Amino acid sequence: MDKSIEIEVIKNMSKNNENLQDYACKNNEAIRLYKIAEDFRPPFFRDIDRILYSLSYTRYIDKTQVYTNNSNDMISKRMTHVQMVSKIARTIGRALNLNEDLIEAASLGHDLGHVPFGHVGESILNEISLKYNEGYFNHNVQSVRTLMYIENNGKGSDITLQVLDAIFCHNGEMLEGMYYPVKKTKEEFLNEYNESYKNKEILKKVKPMTLEGCVVRISDVIAYVGKDVEDALRLGRIRFEDIPSDILEVLGSTNSSIVNTIVVDIINNSLNKNYIKLSSHIFDALNKLIKFNYNYIYNKANTKSQIEEYKNMFNKLFDLYYSQLKNQEKDSDIFTLFLNGMSSDYKNNNSNARIVIDYIAGMTDDFIQLQYKKYFGVV
Repeated sequence: MDKSIEIEVIKNMSKNNENLQDYACKNNEAIRLYKIAEDFRPPFFRDIDRILYSLSYTRYIDKTQVYTNNSNDMISKRMTHVQMVSKIARTIGRALNLNEDLIEAASLGHDLGHVPFGHVGESILNEISLKYNEGYFNHNVQSVRTLMYIENNGKGSDITLQVLDAIFCHNGEMLEGMYYPVKKTKEEFLNEYNESYKNKEILKKVKPMTLEGCVVRISDVIAYVGKDVEDALRLGRIRFEDIPSDILEVLGSTNSSIVNTIVVDIINNSLNKNYIKLSSHIFDALNKLIKFNYNYIYNKANTKSQIEEYKNMFNKLFDLYYSQLKNQEKDSDIFTLFLNGMSSDYKNNNSNARIVIDYIAGMTDDFIQLQYKKYFGVV
């Protein structure tokens, strides 16, 4: 690009950055784990591109949100969820005059580490990981690991620290009335990341380092809570009459009204503040709706026989892949479809158990079932 044109393009690309509110994360504050040659794209904008074009992003399209193996093609998948998180978070971010590029990158990348069959699969892989002394498995931690160590053939994508941190801290299962960012150094972030494999309580304590990360964290909740009710109603898993009327009176009776009510409330309570806040009556109603979802939707999304089927599938495939790595069966799928294309650093710096965990965690619902059928003859 001609130098004079490049200067003007850089200025055009960064226009919004010049007018952000005082507490927003500016582009010149971006931190990368490794120094790279920047181009005309702002750093967080470039992160969006790297995430959007990653292989793990492509696999969102066939990963469970809540309901697995249903015949209704209007039910949410992980792909639709992350897009909804991105849209909701960018709406809040634009209204509050925050860095939308940072928000979009973190939103699109926050669930990259989700495994086949959603949270049930995550729980099973956690049991396997602990059994092989690889520490706790959490999808948000795996999302960070995917971007730092697995994408780009095991060399990582070098995403900014602020985006990685927002992904790491996105825990959508924990609702708070107010979200304050906590400033961190690169070393402090890496310490939290590494500690999460050893201490299962740390993810309950971590806070995003940016206000944008706080927006992504609450937007994850807003994106799933009403949509999951909508999906459950569409599948006949719950009745509209099951939903407590005091929740509906505050938040609304449709996903659209629930999203709008919460977003407007956050904007009203957070404009030009150094925190993201819900009013007390909205917080209470949202908290009740989350508890309703757990009791009526998430805890009943899979039958006992389905869960046992998934456990059997995960464990048999793990044992098979682990044996294939140990015996160096280089014509097996874990080599030809995954390991052969990885960097020497990835191959040399990870145990066989960790490699298998990465391989399974990256699978889609369909692929893990095809693998099971290929090697064991049934699904």
